[in-house]
Amino acid sequence: MSSVNDALDNARFTYEQHMRTCRQCHADAAPCAVAKHLLRIYNLARRDHLRATGHDAPRA
Repeated sequence: MSSVNDALDNARFTYEQHMRTCRQCHADAAPCAVAKHLLRIYNLARRDHLRATGHDAPRA
């Protein structure tokens, strides 16, 4: 399960670091394509983490 936690932490760190340092995200005041992709990866890691800990992701 630590690998699931590591994946979640890594995805969150990568996304947050990108948002802090990306000139395009700051210039446009909107996420760039890379930020959107990293957010998708983070959301998938979060969903895997919820499943691994016994919580099911909310469904729409």
